[in-house]
Amino acid sequence: MNTRRDVAREIARRYCRLEPESIDVLAQLLEPSKYHRGDIVLREGEECTCTDYVERGMVRQYYYKNGKDVTEHFSFEGRIVMCIESLLKHVPSQIVIETLETTHLYALPRKKLLEAIDICPELGILYRKVLEHAL
Repeated sequence: MNTRRDVAREIARRYCRLEPESIDVLAQLLEPSKYHRGDIVLREGEECTCTDYVERGMVRQYYYKNGKDVTEHFSFEGRIVMCIESLLKHVPSQIVIETLETTHLYALPRKKLLEAIDICPELGILYRKVLEHAL
């Protein structure tokens, strides 16, 4: 999978069937990025502003408790990663997202997605399904 359209199609396959026009809109929203092992995708104290699709690689989400990091979740190829509390409440994240190997992510920025939902309501259903799955 190398194109944004392929990734958009895979997201739709996993979470919510979309019409081809909606897949095209979703593909335009996706922002690819590449990280090396040990890179921090989201730092504690930063606001989470996007949902990331892991196209290749693996990440872990953790937080600090009594000076030690506590792993909360792992996400790998074909999965979504985000700090849902920060994303929905617009507050600084208490979660850190770190790559465990070379990782390719496709970010779906919240602001762009919400704007796109106004013209493509089907994306709203997809967003709800992704959030339900995360919870």
